[in-house]
Amino acid sequence: MIQPVRPLPPMRASGLRRSRLAIALQLALLLLLALAVLLPLLWLVSTSLKGPSENIFTSPPDLLPRQPGLAAYRQLFASQPMATYLRNSAIVSALAVLANLLFCSLAAYPLARLRFRGRGPVLAVVVATILIPFQVVMIPLYLLMVQIGLRNSLWALILPQAATAFGIFLLRQSFLAVPVELEEAARIDGCTPVGEWWNVMVPAARADLITLATFVFIGTWSDFLWPLIIIDDPSLYTLPIGLQQLASSFSLDWRLVAAGSVVSILPVLLLFIALQRYILPSATADAVKG
Repeated sequence: MIQPVRPLPPMRASGLRRSRLAIALQLALLLLLALAVLLPLLWLVSTSLKGPSENIFTSPPDLLPRQPGLAAYRQLFASQPMATYLRNSAIVSALAVLANLLFCSLAAYPLARLRFRGRGPVLAVVVATILIPFQVVMIPLYLLMVQIGLRNSLWALILPQAATAFGIFLLRQSFLAVPVELEEAARIDGCTPVGEWWNVMVPAARADLITLATFVFIGTWSDFLWPLIIIDDPSLYTLPIGLQQLASSFSLDWRLVAAGSVVSILPVLLLFIALQRYILPSATADAVKG
């Protein structure tokens, strides 16, 4: 027999209304924060699309261009070697990411799984290097690159980013979370330590590897200080140096500067959109699936 639906007691109904109101307030606050974060980006894109006759310094800023067009982007690529800047940044960032994924995972595996004397002090030294700012090692690193003949080369930008203490620590913590039974099963199947690293640890740490790749790519792509010091050849300029040259050459036409900034931001956004679905907490499931 179907029972009639009983109304909620007054106390429970009022509590439900309060919870709904709290959720609505939280959503409104998140929308305001998102708008505050996106407003500068929207203004930047709008500035790059405005026509030559439009005023870009209105107050409040005009986010909708009256005469939208791609003239600033066409002039940008016609007057500046942006394709060269993009190519150099892509080469440096891609090789730095690949080197970090390889070397950091190889260094993190013994620190997480192997038992050897001095493992604790080695890990402590690696973690302590995170606290050292780049400005401290900048001059010794520059002298080293000059001595080995890598100044004014893309390798001088890649090698200092080939491995990071943050990446080693991140992957070590990820490897520690992998069940020991997976390693034992691989060892029974005849895997060597290198095989365990490749067949068990790497698939299990996929989420953290993608996270590390994202951080390294963004840091290398947007690096300005080190390329400014080590590179003098304009044909080897990366995108941040090219944008600095753009601002110096066209300081009166901020549409070109805004267009160059949008071009520099777009690859990072596309990378994050492409990889965000792979950043999952179920790393163990990935290892079992593999």
